[in-house]
Amino acid sequence: MGVLDQITSKLGGQDGQEGGLASIQNFFSSNGGLQGLTEKLSNSGMGKQVQSWIGTGENEPISGQQVQQAVDPGELHNMAQNAGLSDEEASEQLAKAMPQMVNEATPQGQIPQQDPFAKGLDSIKRMLKI
Repeated sequence: MGVLDQITSKLGGQDGQEGGLASIQNFFSSNGGLQGLTEKLSNSGMGKQVQSWIGTGENEPISGQQVQQAVDPGELHNMAQNAGLSDEEASEQLAKAMPQMVNEATPQGQIPQQDPFAKGLDSIKRMLKI
């Protein structure tokens, strides 16, 4: 089982991986989609990391604390509560998942015009090779 499989299973709580993917899709959507979320992270001092995910080089990590500082705490809390995790645990899981997810969503080294997280779970599964 890959890292993303493990993370989506944790974020899905009792609903497992499907629930985790749905939670992540909702999280991206509630934060303005891929474009909005990457802007929030960049505006919170993580521009270098975000650019590394979008670009073709090595993906730089972020911390759960950085995620908490950048996103709506209510949205993070909802995701955590649905998964049966603390806000800190959910933010740590998101911090592990986001570099790879954004990287997979931007294979050409730029954010696509149509948000891949708005296309449904099957599209997300194909994109992430899950």
